[in-house]
Amino acid sequence: MTKKLLLCDCLGSQPIDGDAISATTGLTCAKIMTHACGAEVAQTAERLAEGDVMVACQQEAALFRDLAEEINAAQPRFVDLRDRAGWSDESAEAAPKMAALAAEALLDAPPERTIDIMSSGACLIIGKGEVALQAAQDLAGILAVTVLLPAPDEVTPGGGFDVVAGALARVTGSLGQFDLRIDGFQHIIAGGRGAARWTEPKNGALSQCDVILDLSGGRPLFPAPEKRDGYLRADPGSQSAVANAVLQASQMIGTFEKPLYVRLEEPLCAHSRAEQAACSKCLDACPTGAITSAGEHVAIDPLICAGCGACAALCPSAAITYDAPPVASLFARMNTLANTFRKAGGTDPRLLVHDDHGAEMISLAARYGRGLPSDVIPLSVSALAGVGHAEMLAALASGFARVSVLLAPRSDRDVLRQEADLANAIAGQPSVDLLDLSDPDALSDALYDQTPATSLTEPILPLGTRRQVTRLAAKALQPDAEVLPLPEAAPYGAVLLDQEACTLCLSCVSLCPAGALGDNPDKPQLRFQEDACLQCGLCATICPETAITLEPQLNLSDTALAQRVLHEEEPFACVECGSLFGSKSTVERIMEKLAGKHSMFSNPQAARMIQMCDNCRIQAQYHSENNPFAGGERPPVRTSADYLSKRKDH
Repeated sequence: MTKKLLLCDCLGSQPIDGDAISATTGLTCAKIMTHACGAEVAQTAERLAEGDVMVACQQEAALFRDLAEEINAAQPRFVDLRDRAGWSDESAEAAPKMAALAAEALLDAPPERTIDIMSSGACLIIGKGEVALQAAQDLAGILAVTVLLPAPDEVTPGGGFDVVAGALARVTGSLGQFDLRIDGFQHIIAGGRGAARWTEPKNGALSQCDVILDLSGGRPLFPAPEKRDGYLRADPGSQSAVANAVLQASQMIGTFEKPLYVRLEEPLCAHSRAEQAACSKCLDACPTGAITSAGEHVAIDPLICAGCGACAALCPSAAITYDAPPVASLFARMNTLANTFRKAGGTDPRLLVHDDHGAEMISLAARYGRGLPSDVIPLSVSALAGVGHAEMLAALASGFARVSVLLAPRSDRDVLRQEADLANAIAGQPSVDLLDLSDPDALSDALYDQTPATSLTEPILPLGTRRQVTRLAAKALQPDAEVLPLPEAAPYGAVLLDQEACTLCLSCVSLCPAGALGDNPDKPQLRFQEDACLQCGLCATICPETAITLEPQLNLSDTALAQRVLHEEEPFACVECGSLFGSKSTVERIMEKLAGKHSMFSNPQAARMIQMCDNCRIQAQYHSENNPFAGGERPPVRTSADYLSKRKDH
């Protein structure tokens, strides 16, 4: 474990209280340096040689890594205290935040799951005119290039790349595995003098490639094209954009590691049952089309998944969980930040959740503006949309007074807004907000001008699944509440039943994917456990009497954890053996509709079978007159004696 923290005040531009950081984190903070990456680099090398070092500078991380390698020392860890805490209008009060950031940096990141993607460099360039042909010429010595023109053109054969014509009818896949279907396909006939000759057009040509460079200027081939690995798209009218795309394409050859962003537990998925549609939140939210329906559950293509995290935030059953890193790691980071901040003497901290775009804004605000307030603790995540209501509530319950999410230009605003509204409804006050800002100075002003808020006096430790953490956080934030009303489409709620309409057919029980609805094998009952309900709507869809409606709410009382009876009826006793079966009202309703009115139940004996249990009904049917299933008399069983007596007679 890292035991030493190398501190530098960056040419005296930031005050650092090494003793306060050391007392809270347990790290040994030696004499604070002033120019660790320059004039004092020899002293830096001596400290790196001691091992177990964390350097409080992210800007010159490459220099420190090279220095450690040069002196054969272990690679240090890094934490950015300057941009996120030291450079601020409130830098004199930043010691608790510095301690919190240092403590968070000590946490070990879980190993990342990845898969290998191989690209052999087969590149398809889509476009027309000199732009596409010049791009092909630039890449011809690096990749195996084919140019797809919209129509045959005057092209000189033999340029180090192939030229074909046609229209893409279908494209699927991603880097290393694109599958193509081309209609009106034509290729150049080799040989001959003068302009190239082309074959006759044919439809349905199939091909594959590893990289697609789209210079057509038309509509993108995929949804969220910037998130499709191996698909590069540039405006053919912009030389810089085309040059940048060509450069990126030239590097897409070899073996690449792609993170497995999410984990899917198929048995937990509430997508559908018995071909009846239920939850489709992940399908509706996925920007790349990586999620598809696969019967009773969904399927996720890991090669298309871009790791935005929206599916994990919206999944009501935890069938999909974010895994890069796991949600438990995020809970631990938030808890460490809040606890360490309080131990260092800070009060009412605020959490600022951001991604790489936000990190750049924070850095610019620190270098050229007011920086972040001393009580605003930044938390960097790889996917903003993966921070759903459970994570927001976990932060509040861990001891943060407010949670702000700094949006990036390509953030999924609808998902984040929905999750923030749900978190605020459960918290009982507007404690979560979204900052849709692109100017670093505006970011600083917004944070400095925020209304002061108070954090919990008795924070909790967020443990368990996202649903469990949500419930724990809600009880901590609203200890006196019992039932919290929630917005539409919330994944928590009750089932409301029209008892007059319900016939206890139990169709809802047989299809409930979460087991929230149940029956009683001993008597006609419909039971419900609210804590397990996902509000997927399958029960309401399948109910033949339309007796079920959903009520979004979060029941914090203990009654939500136990089954309660929604509807029950008196059981009917078999008129033959007296055993209980079905419900009395159902049997009476069937008797009223069928007895004496249907050809199969026209006589009293046949109608009486309706009032019998399964066993008695079978016996009565077997022994009845005119039994359609009865056969002729069976012949007597022949024995050995019969055969011997017959032989004696002869």
